[in-house]
Amino acid sequence: MTFEEKAELILSQLGISPSSAIQMLYSQIILNNGIPFELRLPPRKPTAIGDMTREQLDAEIRKGIKSMQTGKSYTVDEVDAELKREFNI
Repeated sequence: MTFEEKAELILSQLGISPSSAIQMLYSQIILNNGIPFELRLPPRKPTAIGDMTREQLDAEIRKGIKSMQTGKSYTVDEVDAELKREFNI
């Protein structure tokens, strides 16, 4: 399903035609004197294992094995601090 088809399916479920949705957007642009939603890059988040390719998962596992082989390890507090610093979680 294309991007447009997905959007039109959602609009259809809402009972709104694509042309009505565009008119609504134009009205909101006028009322807000700009785009009625925030335009920015999404925050960087950790990747879920299910979203990784086999190659990406293998690379992460190899990094972990190398870390263990070199004796490098992290405490829970260090991991928590790094997650907070890098991903704000």
